[in-house]
Amino acid sequence: MRSTAIILVYAVSIFLVFFVALTQMDVRFDLVFYAMVLGQFLVGVMVYMVLKDNYKTDKTFDHWYEDHPNEIE
Repeated sequence: MRSTAIILVYAVSIFLVFFVALTQMDVRFDLVFYAMVLGQFLVGVMVYMVLKDNYKTDKTFDHWYEDHPNEIE
């Protein structure tokens, strides 16, 4: 997921923050509505791209979490 998928995740996240700011300002309803429709489409494309991304890792569930090792004391 570190290739184009993560760039798309950042772009969609920035757009959605922009959309939330747009809803709090006094903007015409039709602009907010079309931005909402575009945001829903972008989220769908983002989910599809992340799921179809050709990302491979050598980690398994035996590695646990990288920031919290699975050590029994």
